Order: sequence, then structure tokens, then C-alpha cells
Amino acid sequence: MTTIADIGKKLGVSKSTVSKALNNAPDISETLRKTIVETAVEMGYSKLRQNKKEPKKLCILVENMEYTNELRFGYHIIIGFRQLAEPAGYQVDVIPLDHKMQRATGFDAFMLQGHYLGAFILGMSLNDPWMNDLQTSRTPAVLYDNYVPENPSTCYVGIDNTEGMNLAMKYLKNLGHRSIGYLSTSLGSYITQVRHRAFFSALKKNGLKSDPRLAGISLYVSECVQKHLPKLLEQGVTAIICCHDQMANAAMVQCREAGLRVPEDISIVGFDDLPMCAYTEPPLTTVRQDQLLLGKCGYNALESLLNEVPVGTLLLHASLVERESCAEVQQWRKK
Repeated sequence: MTTIADIGKKLGVSKSTVSKALNNAPDISETLRKTIVETAVEMGYSKLRQNKKEPKKLCILVENMEYTNELRFGYHIIIGFRQLAEPAGYQVDVIPLDHKMQRATGFDAFMLQGHYLGAFILGMSLNDPWMNDLQTSRTPAVLYDNYVPENPSTCYVGIDNTEGMNLAMKYLKNLGHRSIGYLSTSLGSYITQVRHRAFFSALKKNGLKSDPRLAGISLYVSECVQKHLPKLLEQGVTAIICCHDQMANAAMVQCREAGLRVPEDISIVGFDDLPMCAYTEPPLTTVRQDQLLLGKCGYNALESLLNEVPVGTLLLHASLVERESCAEVQQWRKK
């Protein structure tokens, strides 16, 4: 493996200068520090060979996800990760992520400068600058609901969305629904693409009509329900599955404003089981993601990568939480 002596030799500087740059010493110029860090990344230098006296550090990078209190989706994912990481002797830093930060420093360089051995990444979208970095990164990274192909240093964790969608579809079919629609935000993230494919796969698996017009997709939640919900109702759908719970709640509100009753006139299913689902009107039936277990999965996957076990995908089984937003299809709707 590359050593600080190798880096110094390539740049014509001393080992102590390289060490100072990698440890953010104040007596190194920003230009020289940046050159040394970029060269270290290029040569594959890894903090896995760090001084035994240094704390073992991991980071959780969070973007597009609320996590500051227990009512937020990311809160328990982070708790689950820390419940396993900290007793194992790791210091865990939670760091908000945005595009400006990613453009300023490459992923490997950021990890090296922060002395982080690995990262658990939540909420990153497909157009994030670091998604390109992760294609070739050598730093262990686990991504929640995101997949980087052909890189043994990365792993995707989540629930089995295909299984979850099929559970929802089978449940609605057993209630007598034969025309089922789908509402989704734009397909700009890996997970919205996965769920979109899973919806049509579940229709076919359950022997139901599969028509592209059954899926309404828009960039924003409000735009989606206002534009596509009426179109689905015109097609005679008796139930709608939504890409996430916020969409499902918005759909129920839109239905009430249109004079429709949920679930008497239309059944609605969400995805994720956010804390709000038990308190919507009516309480929302949804596919559940166990956030605490997802966090623990994230740690287990990262620990595997750190031990050079190239785990590619780690998925939890899905489960359906039945509440009051679904009912048997009305006889008049069957005709």
C-alpha cells in the first residue's frame, strides 16, 4: 500500500510535510495541502493504515433528508448505525451534505482530510457530483437507497422494494381491486426508478392490467396529485399506490377536496411508514421501512467493506402496515 514516504518522494517533499498536510496542520499552505491530498488520493493512500493512537472515525453524510428529531425519517437510521458503531470503538460524525461542498472537494479527498475510514451516505440523488466520484472511489462507502455498480468499495442498503410493492399490490387485489394506479415524484433518484419498475412488475405478477397511463409522474408532490389524480380516476382506478407517504397523504387530501371518500370511494397505499402515517385522515396503509434496522444494516455493510468483504447489496424484507386507507372495492365500481 502507498505510504506517506511514497507520496513525499513523488512530490519532492519530506515525510513530515506530507504528514502535516494530511493532518491539516496550520503551517502548511492551502495550495501545498491540496496538492498533497490530491496526490495521496491518486496514489491510493488509505487511512486504514492510520496510527493506532488516532480515533477510528466514520461519517454519516446526509442530504435531502430530515434527521434532527425522532419524528424525522433519518433520525432512527442514524441511531441504528450509532448503536453498533460506537460500542465497536468508532467515533461517528453526522455531516450535512450539499452540492457546493461536493464541488469544492472530491469524495476521497474529503474522507482523507477528515481522517474518515468509511461513510454511510443518506439521501444522495443521481445528479450529485460525488456520485461520479463513487464510481471509482477506493474509500468504503455504503449508500442508503442508492446503487453504484461495479465498485467493490461501495454497497447499497435498503428494503426489498420489489417485495414491498408486490405486498401492496397483492393486498389490494385481495380486496377486489383490479384497476390500480401509481403516483410518483420525478424519476431523478435511484429509488424512485426502482419503485416505478416494481409497480409495473407487481401488476404483471398479480395478473392485473399493465398500462403506462396508470402511472402519473411529476417533479413536485402538489403538481403530481393535482395533474394526475383526476386522470387516474377518469380511467376508473379504484386504488392508488404512491411512491412515498407524503404523496399518499397529499392524494388523500386532494380526494377529500374533490368530494371523494377514502377508503369508501378510493383506496390509497403509501410507502415508507413515516411517523405521521398513524395520524393522517384516515390513518395510512403503507409499506414499512424499519429505520432502526436500516441504520444497523448500514453499519454491518460498512464493517464488511472495511474488512475487504465486497458486499454489493444488503436488503431488508419489506412489510405492509394495514391501517384504514384501504377497503374492499365498492360493488358499483366493479361494474
